[in-house]
Amino acid sequence: MRGRTVVTGAVAKLYVIPLSHPSIAARKMLERAGIDHEVVTLPSGLHPPLLRLRGFAGGTVPALEMEGGRVQGSLAIARAIAAAGPPGALYPTDPEARRRVEEAERWGEAEIQPIPRRLFRWALVRRGDLRRRLAGINRIPLPRVAGALMKPVAMHFARVSSADDGTVRRDVERLPDLLDRVDLLIAEGTIGGEEPNAADLQIGTSVRAMLAFEDLRGAIEGRPAEALGRRILPRFPASAPSVLPEAWRPTP
Repeated sequence: MRGRTVVTGAVAKLYVIPLSHPSIAARKMLERAGIDHEVVTLPSGLHPPLLRLRGFAGGTVPALEMEGGRVQGSLAIARAIAAAGPPGALYPTDPEARRRVEEAERWGEAEIQPIPRRLFRWALVRRGDLRRRLAGINRIPLPRVAGALMKPVAMHFARVSSADDGTVRRDVERLPDLLDRVDLLIAEGTIGGEEPNAADLQIGTSVRAMLAFEDLRGAIEGRPAEALGRRILPRFPASAPSVLPEAWRPTP
């Protein structure tokens, strides 16, 4: 067990929204580095203006206040935590091993991380029951009414993340190839070691989020990627029923 790192100044403050797997990754990075922190959960959909009111340049989570600075996005947050925490907490100290981890981390953040986010936002536009569930998770009063009122907000977030029919279908079609690469990264030892690194946390939380979707689970189960996702995050805070047209669903 790593000792707790004392951070100069105030305790770090991590802003998240419910069900955000990048936010979960950032929280696990802080825990891994032993940095004292407070987690502030903002309501989904209302988080962009609330973050800007707190001095952040953008409206995305995860967002971190630490040592007097503000940084957003799981990739940038990982680098900030690595700079503040003990050597080797998130990246290997060997230069070549660190290069491989950073490359895998960038790839995972760019290619794997958006898939469950896009699918969820795409589904929210189409499924009132999912909007009602999200309203309940956010503890919004009258979730049935809130679910109906949330549709324009859901449409906005789907649009800004390109969560349209074509992009979601392409995500599903290329999922087996992406999972093959995750399995290869595990086989070569870049990720999946005894001590999780930044790439493990980026990729593992994203795979675990995909396992929460009934439509994607069969394509992941039985792979080394599944074992990684479940080890990094044994339980995801919610699950999603089948939302994809049958013709789009990936084959196991």
